[in-house]
Amino acid sequence: MAQVLEFKLPDLGEGLTEAEIVRWLVEVGDVVAIDQPVVEVETAKAMVEVPCPYGGVVTARFGEEGTELPVGAPLITVAVGERPASGDGGDAAVSGEAPAAAGAEGSGNVLVGYGTSEAPARRRRVRRTGPVQGTAPGRTGTAAGGPGSAPAVNGRGAVPAVNGRAAAPAAPQAEDGPVPVISPLVRRLARQNGLDLRELTGSGPDGLILRADVEYALRAAGQGTTAAPAAQPRPGTGRAPATAAAPRGAGPIADAPRPAAPRSSANAAPGEIRTPLKGVRGAVADKLARSRREIPDATCWVDADATELMRARAAMNAAGGPKVSLLALLARICTAALARFPELNSTVDTEAREIVRFDHVHLGFAAQTDRGLVVPVVRDAHARDAESLTAEFARLTEAGRSGALTPADLTGGTFTLNNYGVFGVDGSTPIINHPEAAMLGVGRIVPKPWVHEGELAVRQVVQLSLTFDHRVCDGGVAGGFLRYVADCVEQPAVLLRTL
Repeated sequence: MAQVLEFKLPDLGEGLTEAEIVRWLVEVGDVVAIDQPVVEVETAKAMVEVPCPYGGVVTARFGEEGTELPVGAPLITVAVGERPASGDGGDAAVSGEAPAAAGAEGSGNVLVGYGTSEAPARRRRVRRTGPVQGTAPGRTGTAAGGPGSAPAVNGRGAVPAVNGRAAAPAAPQAEDGPVPVISPLVRRLARQNGLDLRELTGSGPDGLILRADVEYALRAAGQGTTAAPAAQPRPGTGRAPATAAAPRGAGPIADAPRPAAPRSSANAAPGEIRTPLKGVRGAVADKLARSRREIPDATCWVDADATELMRARAAMNAAGGPKVSLLALLARICTAALARFPELNSTVDTEAREIVRFDHVHLGFAAQTDRGLVVPVVRDAHARDAESLTAEFARLTEAGRSGALTPADLTGGTFTLNNYGVFGVDGSTPIINHPEAAMLGVGRIVPKPWVHEGELAVRQVVQLSLTFDHRVCDGGVAGGFLRYVADCVEQPAVLLRTL
């Protein structure tokens, strides 16, 4: 008889808590192999194809295209252990076993916290008898010795019957093995509330501890109850779902009534057009708002004569070989300036009240795409020459336009270069890309009257602006950085000192 397994939206990393279904890659009734991508989702950072860790026949899909799902929500169910009627598909795909070629090491195709690699052998933990701190959602029973307590199994409350069948007790966890948790949000929630995850029995697949499990245990501890309301099994799974998570923004223990629903696109007033702040647009809004709330920023700017820089670039490209972009030259100037003023290549650890300075430059650059504004990151920009920078800028820009940027491409920056001159504007006061400490803005380069060598002449002029976190440095450092950048723009030979 086939076993129906439920595959839930996994933790996609980088603190992401939700994703939007863009395109289903399988239909109900299709045979899927282990680690075969089944759905394409869009997070606040990138488009991701999600592989399924089970092989078998797809029996159900959850969510239409365009639906936003939280991490831990069911994606599909797969019937494992039964060959489809058509006879298509191999034994390994239907049985849910990894192909023989994968061997004991598994396929290795994983996202964050799950995959098919074989788990290492672990010692079994002997459970001590006594009351537990909380029970998982969907399970009943009270603390040992309490009124109306159910018979204990290995020191835990009895597991209730689901659909008339008594569920088997969960296997004990390893004393020194990993706790079955894949989400850093779940770990943080438990840590902040002093909850020992090893005392919980997860309601997810193979005992996986979900956020709902932690929230239920905290509510039970706060209210002095451990009984959970009866849960109905999900269609096609035969398994009761975990208790619904608390509303976003609410504490894990409080069960206060929800306020009246705010006005939304569903009940917009006449003449209003409402667009949900989600996906890339929502992520940008959250980051910019956080930057304004937390960072005491200041801006300084200067006009610079970029005529010699433009001539130097033309000479470099006329010499043959790969073309060098203007953005790459500006990036090379930035990395040289950060070597002289490292205070701006840093971040502020607000909890520790410390300034964290980096010895590497991961340079972000603002790029406008059809999906919105993204900031890809060039790793180790300080160690690249102009040709390498040009190639990496081109690769990341194309990936951004096609939606192929990964979360790793969009995180970890230490300083950002923003060339808003491509929009035909001269100046701006950029908002710092949190949690960085500074951003250099570059306006358009246009012919303007300029005093050159004591005479009025028409020169190629650009406005440079620097927005910086006033906690990491004072105006002297910021002014010195910006003046050095302007000097390199006006006289590119200044860079020869650092080559």
